[in-house]
Amino acid sequence: MNQPIEIITSPTNALIKSLKSLERKKGRSESGLFLAEGARLVEQGLEQGWKAETLVIASTMAERPHLAALARRATAAGARVVQAPERLMSKITHKDNAQSVIASFQQAHRPLTALDAKSDGIWIALYEVRDPGNLGTILRTADCAGAQGVILLETCCDPYSFETVRASMGSIFDMPFANATFEQFNAWRQAGQMSLTAASVNGTVRHDAAPFGQRAVIIMGNEQAGLPDPIEAECDTLALIPMRGGADSLNLAQATAIMTYEAWRQRNFQ
Repeated sequence: MNQPIEIITSPTNALIKSLKSLERKKGRSESGLFLAEGARLVEQGLEQGWKAETLVIASTMAERPHLAALARRATAAGARVVQAPERLMSKITHKDNAQSVIASFQQAHRPLTALDAKSDGIWIALYEVRDPGNLGTILRTADCAGAQGVILLETCCDPYSFETVRASMGSIFDMPFANATFEQFNAWRQAGQMSLTAASVNGTVRHDAAPFGQRAVIIMGNEQAGLPDPIEAECDTLALIPMRGGADSLNLAQATAIMTYEAWRQRNFQ
């Protein structure tokens, strides 16, 4: 490093305790912060303008040029930068072999009205999704397919959990998302004249024949229960993904990817 950086070695240090608390939803809710692990994810967050509160670098790695440059960048952005031994990095992430960089970022809570309902393209709505790994993977899929955004309906799992952030592979920083009730969402999408297509066991058309259109919302249900009947009744199309064999359902993230990429294919991947 070109300048001395604060070094923390005690597991009872107040900063280490506060970072450890971000594993729990209570700690994230009270602080308004969340954790991102790995140099690439942290750099991506900084590039997208997310506010980093703290950057922790493993002491044994701190002199590496790319990490020294990341530390300077975080410092310039107003973050507190510290070094810590690997054993403390593992305590923060609650796993062995933690990566050499961990950062806490401020959460962003967008209202639904911040998402432009009149933009052509694909939107994904998720109804009461419970698995953070599924949510993170869907954010990543939405990002890869160039979706306009993701709407989390009713009581979904926390998008800022460590598992969601990790599964998103950085798309948490790139993909706009907002929370809403179904009633708020439905009024918003109707005002934007968006079609609403659900993947459902009650589907009447195969997913690759569903007319998604230029301004489309794909709505996916809860992992166990799917979508309630009143919500399916609001859909323009119920699409069925063909399946054969012993399994009676697809993983939610897989099914969302199939629907999203079909909608994108119909747009000639534009």
